Amino acid sequence: MTCAASEDPRKPDMPSITRRRTAKVGRPTSAEADILAATQRLLIDGANFTELGVQHICTEAGVARSTFYSHFRDKVDLLIRLATELMTSSFDVTSAWSPSDGVERLAGAFLQVVKVYRKHAAVRRALAEVATYDVTVRDFWSAELNQFTDWTIAVLRAEQDAGRTPADLDPVSATRVIVMGGERALVDHVTAGDPADDAAFARELALTWWYGFYRRPAGYGT
Repeated sequence: MTCAASEDPRKPDMPSITRRRTAKVGRPTSAEADILAATQRLLIDGANFTELGVQHICTEAGVARSTFYSHFRDKVDLLIRLATELMTSSFDVTSAWSPSDGVERLAGAFLQVVKVYRKHAAVRRALAEVATYDVTVRDFWSAELNQFTDWTIAVLRAEQDAGRTPADLDPVSATRVIVMGGERALVDHVTAGDPADDAAFARELALTWWYGFYRRPAGYGT
């Protein structure tokens, strides 16, 4: 099967995927913001989240211990609130893109996601650390990735229905590779890659999606 020779100039009606909010959202209070910022600074400086005490966080934030517990149930709640910003920003950027936007705009979207991951790299590291032993964090992370999965499957199926992606593509299997493989590649890149290579990385990731999963013919959309 082949893809259509050109995109429909109108954006297709994309299936609506409602973002699940698994943690408190909205603008934090001053003390809450201070605690979040202090924790992120400590993580960036190399602190191990498991060993990081509440009192240490409060001292860094310049707040009383009682203030911490007036805003957060515990450290896990704090970590999830930090991680929500990472996942919200990433999902908002990704889901704003439509296949009719083309591969170069997809590369631009991925570059924005790389920047988000760089900003929150220490939080992502803490998530990986705590998810190994805490079921709440593990369930949070699974639910956050599931929204990317739901959105990607819906997009691929819409493209198949429109005749732009071949019917023999398995959207579920392709999405597993896209979401799990892409997220791991992002983590590896921001952990070990040179920031000067961010644009090249984002473009290669976009091309992999465009030609590998959306099945566009060679040279299509560039």
